[in-house]
Parts: sequence; structure tokens; C-alpha cells
Amino acid sequence: MKMQGFTFADAAMERSPGQNDEIETGDVVNDADGAPISIGYGRWGPGSRLTETMRVDDVMIVLEGGLEVTTEGKTVSAAPGAIVHMPKGVEVTITAGADGARTAYVTYPNWRTARS
Repeated sequence: MKMQGFTFADAAMERSPGQNDEIETGDVVNDADGAPISIGYGRWGPGSRLTETMRVDDVMIVLEGGLEVTTEGKTVSAAPGAIVHMPKGVEVTITAGADGARTAYVTYPNWRTARS
């Protein structure tokens, strides 16, 4: 794989698997590229909520809007520029603010492979 640069427009956004809320993801790098990680973007509709036990180590960077990430009774409010690390095995609830959010993420290993 050669060095590449990406923007939000490069991601083919699709509804996050198994979710009913307005949560979309779009990988720009994953195992199809021979990478051991996933890199991509997320779009969260206003008030969207996801509760999940992490199957991968996930680092999420808030680009626009805001999210609250809760685990083990602790809540982190993440505004643009914030980075949130969610370790594998931890149950998290991620809630988008009133304006929704746009994020970037890096997971190890590839999150799609871990879900199957």
C-alpha cells in the first residue's frame, strides 16, 4: 500500500451494521487494502445513540459537533478536536449531541472483520 491522503468526501458512508439510529461509517482504509487496521469517518445524526461492547481497540476523533461517551459510570464529553480511546472489551454508550457529529476513527484490528 502506498501513502495516501483522505477527506470525508472519500468515504462511502453506510448505516453502521445492526443500528437503528442515524449512524453511518465509511472506511477509507481496511483489510481489503492489506492494512491490519481500519481508518474511516463516521456521521452521527442528532441524538443518535450506540451501546456496544468494543470488539476492537477504537480511537475516535471528533471533527464536528459533539458526542458523549460513557463507560463504567464515567462520561467523556467530546467536542471538535477531542480524541477518545475505547479499548477492546469495554462496553460504551456513545450519544451524539443536538447537532449530531462527524468523526474520524482508527481501529485495530479491522472492525468489520471483528464483527463477523
